[in-house]
Amino acid sequence: MSKKILLLNANPKAESFAKSLADAYEIEAREHASVRRLNLSEMHFTPSLDAGYDAVQPLEPCLSHFQESLRWAEHIVIVSPIWWGGLPAKLKGFIDRTFLPGFAFQFEGDNPEPVPLLKGKTARIILTMDAPAEMLAEQAEPVLAQLDRFTLQFCGVSPAETTLLGSVILSTETQRQLWLKDIQALGRLGL
Repeated sequence: MSKKILLLNANPKAESFAKSLADAYEIEAREHASVRRLNLSEMHFTPSLDAGYDAVQPLEPCLSHFQESLRWAEHIVIVSPIWWGGLPAKLKGFIDRTFLPGFAFQFEGDNPEPVPLLKGKTARIILTMDAPAEMLAEQAEPVLAQLDRFTLQFCGVSPAETTLLGSVILSTETQRQLWLKDIQALGRLGL
């Protein structure tokens, strides 16, 4: 049985280097794994969780599909840019709308510690940035805290492996090709 991989191109732009990275990963991963790919740029949903958790906000079909794919997956790969030291707003809204109580975690009784519902899954987060490379680790830190520690791990996913790439805007074609080869290798290994 092949590994089940959920690949999310989390850049809200339809054409981007994140898309090229997701393409490179997917092509190689499909040779040895079952891959479901979602592109945030193609999803249409209300990004605001208008009532918080006080009321049920019906999910748009693309969000229901993501939740079903997340349940199915053994390994999650998220490719995202860093914008202003954080996640793109649409990705943050996507997380708010899909990683919900009763699906990704739940509280029991008066215990303030959540029960994670996505245990047994692994993840890789691939982040790109346009700022100078020496700022990459500093700008990635809050993004990884939010996306890995306080979202994925909070819900039971093992700590994510990370790949940081930048500066994309200052990179040469040769550098971008090297990054694409690195991502192809990860896809080939299903990592």
